[in-house]
This record gives sequence, structure tokens and C-alpha cells, in this order.
Amino acid sequence: MADTSSANAGTTPLGMALMAAALALPAVRSAHADSAPERASLAFKWLDYKDSQLGEDRIRVRAPSALLVLPLSGDWAVGGTLTSDAISGASPAYHTTAITPMHDKRNALELNATRYFANGSLTLGSSVSRESDYLSRNLSVQGSLADESKNTTWTAGLALGRDRINPSTQIVTNEHKRSTDVLAGVTQVLGTHDIAQLNVGWSSGSGYFSDPYKAMDERPRGRRHTTLLARWNHHFEASSGTLRSSYRYYTDSFGVKAHTLGLEYVQPLTQGWTVTPLLRLYTQTAANFYVDADASTDPFPPNPPADWAHYTEDQRLSAFGARTLGLKLAKQIDANWNVDVKYERYSQRASWTLEGRGSPGLAPFNARSLQLGVSRQF
Repeated sequence: MADTSSANAGTTPLGMALMAAALALPAVRSAHADSAPERASLAFKWLDYKDSQLGEDRIRVRAPSALLVLPLSGDWAVGGTLTSDAISGASPAYHTTAITPMHDKRNALELNATRYFANGSLTLGSSVSRESDYLSRNLSVQGSLADESKNTTWTAGLALGRDRINPSTQIVTNEHKRSTDVLAGVTQVLGTHDIAQLNVGWSSGSGYFSDPYKAMDERPRGRRHTTLLARWNHHFEASSGTLRSSYRYYTDSFGVKAHTLGLEYVQPLTQGWTVTPLLRLYTQTAANFYVDADASTDPFPPNPPADWAHYTEDQRLSAFGARTLGLKLAKQIDANWNVDVKYERYSQRASWTLEGRGSPGLAPFNARSLQLGVSRQF
């Protein structure tokens, strides 16, 4: 079952849990110009995600993935990520009710090649993701350039996506979705203890954005969104810890406006251990064509207004707030081996939105994710 309706994949709980396999523009790696890796690395990750609502389990995802990075000569490196998601459980047809069983599997492959220069780098990437009813293909290019002092790094990127949708409901056949994403950013070293980064992203998409598995779901055949992301890392010399803070603003042509505040504190311990608690706060407004739940129509979905050309009863496009609490524990075993475990707990409530009281009639939503990882350099 393809998820074609997420308001913002990077901020839904499942989207955040699968971020490592997301088909998006590569992230800016550091404040300085990139340098070619001297050693190869191989990493394995295993994710177990589960969400629940109305006292019942809903979606569960088990996703093993492998990442390989290989240096070539002194100026090149190639990398690849392979991910396989087994998805099962139940999904609501509208709002938080009419839950129906579902099962699917997604395989995703991402490849990239990077050329390193004295003051910058250029990365070319491609990726493909396939489910039983959804095929996604992407191409990307990203470059970075630092000044002579290497305290300021500029980054720009472009990604093109082409998706094909064939839902089992046969509501549509061979539908498509196309997207163009542009990224521009700057990273600045502010001193011996501070690094700041500012990224601006813009996306334009056309095609099928409705969810064929949702009742009363008809969305515009075009979508544009803009994202502003600010990061600031501060190192505390006394404790040797680092605070990583971020703020993200998102707005799109559907009428969704979202704010995300993230805080992580990385604290090294003795004997190679590191502990990282995290907090993420999120809030969004509803899409312009979101139809509120109506208890008087239960057990049937409410009819959208007769003059609405577009409408949805998908909770992901409602007005709500959310918070995520997490903890990561990592161990550097020796110069070659590293292991880590990360647990996150996500909670979502309509009343937690910053603007108004949120969309009425929505049941509380919760999710948890567990990640295990091991990596080796050689």
C-alpha cells in the first residue's frame, strides 16, 4: 500500500522513522568542504516501528538496511544504501475510523558518486523504490563550495522524481506524479564551539496526490512547498558535550503550515560510550480542503460541502501537534567497530497545535520506533 497522501513525509512519525531511506536530496555533511574518506565503511541498520490508535495497533514496519561507502583513488568515493521494508497492520479509511487490514513490502536502492576538490565536492545520485502499487525513481545532484578559510560553505542541489501509481483498488491505473526539488544553503563556523547552518528548499509537483485507499479523498493535481531549515550546534568545553538544535518551517499550496523544533544533546562518556537524549516538537495547520470529523454521521464519513472540488478526511492533513522523546546509546568498540541503539516515542494530539484547538473528533495517536545499528571501517 503506497502512502501518497502524507502532508509532509519528513514529519509524520513513519516518515521520520524511515528517514534514512527517504529518497531526497543529500544532506549537507559538515561545516567544512567535504574531504574524501580514507577508509571504506559498511553499516547495517534495523528498524522496528509500530503505531497505535483507539487502543489498537495499526501499522508496523520492520526495515533492515545496509550502507556501503568506498573511496576510489584520492578524489572519488561511491556509496549505496539498500533498504527493505515489511509493512503490515491496519490503516483507517477516513479520519481515525474504518480501519482495514493491509500488508506490503518496499525495496529501495540509492546509489551516489562524489568527486572531491580542494574546497568543495560534487555528488551525483540516483534511487529507486518499489512497492506492489507504487514505483518511485529519483535523480539528484548536489555541490558544495567553501571559501579559502573553510569557515563558510555554500551548498546547492537539484532532485527530479518520477512516480507511478497502480493501487489495488483500481480506482486509477498507471497514474503518475512528478516532482522537482531545489536546495540552497550555507554553513558557517562561528567560533571554536559553534556552527550554524541555514537551508532553503523549494519543491513543485504535478500528478496524482490523492490517496486511493481513503474514502472521500480528492486532492489537487499539483503541489508546491517551501521549507526553511536552521541548525545550530554548540559544544560545551566543560562537559565535552554538544547541543544540536534545529528549527524547520514548512508551507505548501494545500494550506498546510508546519513548525518543527528539534533538540539533541550528545554527551560522550567513558570507555567509548555516548548518550544522546532528544526532543522534537511539531505543529501543523489543516489543509484548506480537510473535512472535519462529525460524530453525528458515525459510522459513516461526513459528506464534504457540495461546492468543494477538493476534499480529504485523512488525519495526516488535519490540524494537530506532536512531540517525540528519544534516547540513543552508542559504543565505539575500537578504531573499526561502532554499535548503537535508539528508541523514540511519538505522541500526537489535535489539542497540541499552536494555532486554535486543532481539528475536532480525532483520537490520540501514538507511535514508537526502535533502531539498532552496527558499522565497521576497513
